[in-house]
Amino acid sequence: MTTQHRQTVEHRGFDAPDEIREFEHGRAEVLNMADGAIGRLVLHPGWQWSRDVKPIVGTEWCEAPHFQYHVSGKLRVRMSDGDEFDVGPGSISSLPQGHDAWVVGDEDVVLVDWYGATDYAKRA
Repeated sequence: MTTQHRQTVEHRGFDAPDEIREFEHGRAEVLNMADGAIGRLVLHPGWQWSRDVKPIVGTEWCEAPHFQYHVSGKLRVRMSDGDEFDVGPGSISSLPQGHDAWVVGDEDVVLVDWYGATDYAKRA
C-alpha cells in the first residue's frame, strides 16, 4: 500500500515575499510554500558572491546548492574545481555546493531558485 502526498493549491507572487534578505549589490526574496522555499535573487552589477555574501555566511565557497532559472542578465560561475562558465536568460543551471559567481555586464541578474533558497544569505 502506498501513501500519496496530497498537494494543496497555492498561488503566490514575489510582489509579497515572506522574507527579503538584503546584501551588498542585491537581495534574495523568499516565498515559503507548502513543499519548500522558492527564491528570487536580484543581483546588481558589481555583485560577487565572495565579496557580498561570503562575509554574511562565513564559508569559503557558496555552500547552497541551486536549481535555477535565469530570467535576465549574465552570471559567471566558478566551481571550486576551477571549472568556469556563463549562464544567461533562458538558461537553467544546477549547481552543487562549492562555487563563486558574479554579475557580468551592466544588467541586473534575476534568477528563480527552486533549490537553495531556504538558507541562502542567512547570517552564520
